[in-house]
Amino acid sequence: MNIRTLALVLTMTLFFATKSFASLFEEETIEWSQVPVKVQHTIAVQLQGGKIEEIGKELKKKTITVYEAKITKPDGNKIEIKVEEDGTLIEFEGD
Repeated sequence: MNIRTLALVLTMTLFFATKSFASLFEEETIEWSQVPVKVQHTIAVQLQGGKIEEIGKELKKKTITVYEAKITKPDGNKIEIKVEEDGTLIEFEGD
């Protein structure tokens, strides 16, 4: 096998491997109606009169579904929260 063929094979392998792994970490934007009730409750508690800008759904380790909400509070501060499917708040990031 010559060096050009080897380089092409390695490049193609890298391309397909990267694409496969990227799909493990993709976040899908979803509607409020698609969010489980327990997750909706946790988000509502954190909302405190604010506005949900975006909700995403992400699969972690192929088995754990995590919902991420980007929220703008009434005072203009922005927060991001991550909630597991059972309603557990696992991450809170604020301004």
